[in-house]
Amino acid sequence: MLIRIVHHLEEGFIALLLALMTLITFSQVVARYIFGTGFGWALELTTYLFAWLVLFGVSYGIKVGAHIGIDVVVRQLPHTLRRAVGLAAVLCCCAYCIILLIGSAGYVYKLYAIGIEAQDLPIPRWILFIMLPVGLVLALLRLLQVAWHTLHGRQEGLRLADEAREAIEAVEADGTVDVIEILHPNHPAAPINREEKAP
Repeated sequence: MLIRIVHHLEEGFIALLLALMTLITFSQVVARYIFGTGFGWALELTTYLFAWLVLFGVSYGIKVGAHIGIDVVVRQLPHTLRRAVGLAAVLCCCAYCIILLIGSAGYVYKLYAIGIEAQDLPIPRWILFIMLPVGLVLALLRLLQVAWHTLHGRQEGLRLADEAREAIEAVEADGTVDVIEILHPNHPAAPINREEKAP
């Protein structure tokens, strides 16, 4: 139950960030082109919200297997070797996260010690940059989860998005050929009407 709540909180937070970015940008466009005014802080806030979305989305992408990778060689290996290579890749990602986490934590601490504010927002800059270490901690936890599942044989490392397979499945899905036929009757993928071809 708790895991399900955490999953919904992750998805809800990402949706909230997207909604805020869209609302702020839309309000800025309306204010600029209809009323001839604007908000000086809108661009900076949208930039920070986008950074939060990206950093939070890294861990979510690991969870749902949305990251893209090149694994054509790894897929040709035997199952045991695939797991070993996958575990090595996950551990390399963990090391990378730890290096970035140490650097970002030091950077945020320096911003806190200096006490400067954002350029256009009356918010201390360290609050806006706190997502750097938080996002990396979340990504590290997800990577450790993947490493644990890989060690126990539940998966073979990082689950990566397979765009080629998804595209083939989309083409083979019901209705796709019909859409091609309607939009482009002479398209090579459109089925041949046997009744018209009959003598």
